[in-house]
Amino acid sequence: MDFELKTLAWNRLHQEKTDALVVLVDEHFTPSGDDALSRLAGGALRANDFEAKAGRLLPAYRAEGIAATRVLLVGAGDGSARSVRNAVGAAVGALKSPRVAHITLHLGGLRDLSAAVLSAAEQAVADASYVYTFTKPKAEASALKRVTIGVADAPALKGAHAVAQATVAGVAFAREWANRPANHSTPTLLANAATTLGKAPNCKVEVLGPKEVAKLGMGSFMAVAQGSEEPLRFIVLRYSGAAKAEAPVVLVGKGITFDTGGISIKPSAEMDEMKFDMCGAASVLGVFKALTTLKPALNVVGLIPACENMPDGRAVKPGDVVTSMSGQTIEILNTDAEGRLVLCDALSYAERFKPRAVIDIATLTGACVVALGAVRSGLFSADEALAQALQAAGESALDPCWRLPLDDDYAEGLKSNFADVANIAGRMAGAVTAAKFLQRFTAKYSWAHLDIAGTAWKSGAAKGATGRPVPLLFNYLLSLADQGVPAPAAKAGTPAAKKTAGKTTAKAGG
Repeated sequence: MDFELKTLAWNRLHQEKTDALVVLVDEHFTPSGDDALSRLAGGALRANDFEAKAGRLLPAYRAEGIAATRVLLVGAGDGSARSVRNAVGAAVGALKSPRVAHITLHLGGLRDLSAAVLSAAEQAVADASYVYTFTKPKAEASALKRVTIGVADAPALKGAHAVAQATVAGVAFAREWANRPANHSTPTLLANAATTLGKAPNCKVEVLGPKEVAKLGMGSFMAVAQGSEEPLRFIVLRYSGAAKAEAPVVLVGKGITFDTGGISIKPSAEMDEMKFDMCGAASVLGVFKALTTLKPALNVVGLIPACENMPDGRAVKPGDVVTSMSGQTIEILNTDAEGRLVLCDALSYAERFKPRAVIDIATLTGACVVALGAVRSGLFSADEALAQALQAAGESALDPCWRLPLDDDYAEGLKSNFADVANIAGRMAGAVTAAKFLQRFTAKYSWAHLDIAGTAWKSGAAKGATGRPVPLLFNYLLSLADQGVPAPAAKAGTPAAKKTAGKTTAKAGG
């Protein structure tokens, strides 16, 4: 989709030739001038046929004196980013038609047009017009091909527009790969998708196979993969936008391209949705798509341990003990708690980059869905500054998270008589104990964990990936770029890092 940012005065709107003119009206709006559009909006407001409440719509077709074929007045409420997102989503949804290929979206009537509002509007257009077609050859792609964003001063918002476009591209890339069925999104195909990103001049991709992973000693990762005919892939992406001396942020994405639960097999109901168990990996790919689009000045590494979790004769069994890359042994009490088993080896691998921070992203636990639903992702970190930065980035990007505890007492249930640690600790506080398991492998750097089991995809009639938390992560990374060259982060366990203590369906990953 082609987005154009254009300076467009209110008194010129009636002359704009477009398939649909969408005009956002917030609660502070007062019609000015005597042009046809002002008369239309003012008359509707005075007659109480239209109000500025977010999402309210008033359509007009071939209105006299207005060049656009269709006009849609849209209430934008208080004009906040959240209200604008809801308003634009409703408008684009109402305009879905084979005859609407070009929309002009006018934001110049809003009292406060900030970068956040512009980004919310552009992402809402992309979200509302997205159509999955990869395995539906007869499906009609979105007819919407061109969107003109009308503002009072386009040059002043050029930078914000570029950020919004990069975010849109990243979310779309993540959604596309997360939505593809597991037979069209195998570990090998996921690695191929990463390789396409490596064609950008500032991005390099390395793909490791079973032999290389075995040489690294990733026994935990290999244990999950051993029950599948599909070979595992360990994907390493490097975006280099800053000096080599600048420590990178490392993003680690869970890449279970299909999760049966292994020998601890899941119920059949909704198991098809376990193709979404690689949404953490998809979000890392999405962030790299955004990075290579915008080219900000920072260094980022992406790590994706990708495999299937299948229950064949070679599959790992409950009670088996494996040795992780860190040297810690793990008793696998439940093979459906596999996500943490692939992540722990990737977290150990992350040490070699001497990172500023490491953030893992995973559809990890059904317990997090029970705790937070589909509104906020779960956030875990013992680093106060990192946690606050991620929370702020999520709020600003309308991709919120919520911090959950990491008290050491939660790790008691992970004790094992036969290994250094067990991979589960019972039903209570399952999202927290999963995070405590991962924390064992992060002692040498600042770390955060995002549990996106409730936010990465939707079920039911709207089934499909959301692209979250690409906006949160990208916004966080850009905040670091804005700060210039960062100082090294405090390692976990130091006084600076110790400022704080730490759907029960097929969505229960692991």
